[in-house]
Amino acid sequence: MTWVTAVARLRARREAGVLVTVATVRGHAPRNAGAKLVVGRTGTWGSIGGGNVEAVAIDRARELIDAPSPEPELIDFALNDKVTNRHGVQCCGGTVSVLLEPLPVVRAVAIFGVGHVGMELARILARQDLDLHLIDSRSDVLAEDRLAVLADAVAAVRVHHTPLLPEEVLEHLPRGTHVLIMTHDHAEDAALCDAALRTPHLGSIGLIGSAAKWSRFRTRLLTEGGHDETAVARIKTPIGLTDITGKEPATIAVSVAADLLRTFENEGN
Repeated sequence: MTWVTAVARLRARREAGVLVTVATVRGHAPRNAGAKLVVGRTGTWGSIGGGNVEAVAIDRARELIDAPSPEPELIDFALNDKVTNRHGVQCCGGTVSVLLEPLPVVRAVAIFGVGHVGMELARILARQDLDLHLIDSRSDVLAEDRLAVLADAVAAVRVHHTPLLPEEVLEHLPRGTHVLIMTHDHAEDAALCDAALRTPHLGSIGLIGSAAKWSRFRTRLLTEGGHDETAVARIKTPIGLTDITGKEPATIAVSVAADLLRTFENEGN
């Protein structure tokens, strides 16, 4: 398996990892500069030459996987018999620098409702490295020509057409997915809020709408839905930055995206 494939598989499985690269070589060494090794929590793919260099790199990579905010780092190795090594002697005679680059689990966002605001929001979030799920019960808003503006997206865009029950998508979303509810139908929004609160593996839950809309929803969630105050408080509404008050779809989308990015930052602290 190539290192590119290994990185792609870790991303698809939502597993953290580290890409290890031989950055520089002076003198003799087991592998040339550019050799790569991918380290996951339980497996490795590729090689940077074996021996002490590779073993130490794997140990340190797994420490980075468990670190809260890992940063790339360089490790220097002297390959001679005068150096005390953790995993045995390597006396090739050269020196090697190895770069470790953390591969964190990519965040996921689900936008329920790809109308005017949802589409503007998708265009902004598509520029971020994340898994972006677009869900709508209307086939026309998910038409290929309408979504063509996302063709060069950095994000991995996944489209879900759900003509009957959009809330069924919730249980299939990746763990920790941040959910934004903004459909064209208040009944759909209400059903999604109820279902999201019953889906424990989700991240944040945001709802677009007025105070009057939320008052009605909140009452229904507490009474008909049977949710308690703590559960209902998981839903953030209104979404977006409170000091941005414009009502144009693009303005709302910028506000919501900025608020979401702030949530991402807080998760990393």
